[in-house]
Amino acid sequence: MSRVPTPPPPGEMSSGPVAESWCYTQVKVVKFSYMWTINNFSFCREEMGEVLKSSTFSSGPNDKMKWCLRVNPKGLDDESKDYLSLYLLLVSCPKSEVRAKFKFSLLNAKREETKAMESQRAYRFVQGKDWGFKKFIRRDFLLDEANGLLPDDKLTLFCEVSVVQDSVNISGQSNMNMLKVPECQLSDDLGNLWECSRFTDCSLYVGGQEFKAHKSILAARSPVFNAMFEHEMEESKKNRVDISDVDPDVFREMMGFIYTGKAPNLEKMADNLLAAADK
Repeated sequence: MSRVPTPPPPGEMSSGPVAESWCYTQVKVVKFSYMWTINNFSFCREEMGEVLKSSTFSSGPNDKMKWCLRVNPKGLDDESKDYLSLYLLLVSCPKSEVRAKFKFSLLNAKREETKAMESQRAYRFVQGKDWGFKKFIRRDFLLDEANGLLPDDKLTLFCEVSVVQDSVNISGQSNMNMLKVPECQLSDDLGNLWECSRFTDCSLYVGGQEFKAHKSILAARSPVFNAMFEHEMEESKKNRVDISDVDPDVFREMMGFIYTGKAPNLEKMADNLLAAADK
């Protein structure tokens, strides 16, 4: 029996909507294969509708579900008399029904799969029921030695079966607080730091007004301030910078832009801001 995998945590699933609760359904499928070789196939004298059956097989020694292959060498009926008909038969089953997909193929002289046909869905099998292909392969094509499908007059059929077992549901609740990634508020946080003058380490004097600020932010955002604080200039030693020829309101707007990258009054003060930035 296949192991049921642990579902990925909802937070690790692909990006998109996140629900408060979730369910992970694992449909268990058991896969196995079977090979049937019919010697001296060209000597099969079965008439149309007559059957050859393989021995029974299963997915393993402990599986009570038994299967076999059924071949009509000369077709099942008048419609398929020029074909070989091939079916998968459920011989015995402890359940009332089972669903399975199947694939048939022939092995050629090089032991390569050829002329493969497979079911397009999982069919419903009950004990004694078979599913397959009435027109699996034309007899004249099969018997033509040039096609290499009967090496040493041996017909080798290969069958792959996928049986649907019970499904298992694993469900849980999502921690929405942990899953939700908060929006970036860095510019707002830095703006609050500027407006509240918290943890400042320098003062800027403009038009008789004092503006408290942070050296690291000014140096990171302005090459002029960076040069001023990096070298042993008087402003760096005293942690004081005197700025002239700039209106305090314009300077306040410029500092807001340095901290947040936003300039809400840009249209009103564009010329003055550009002049201040140039200084």
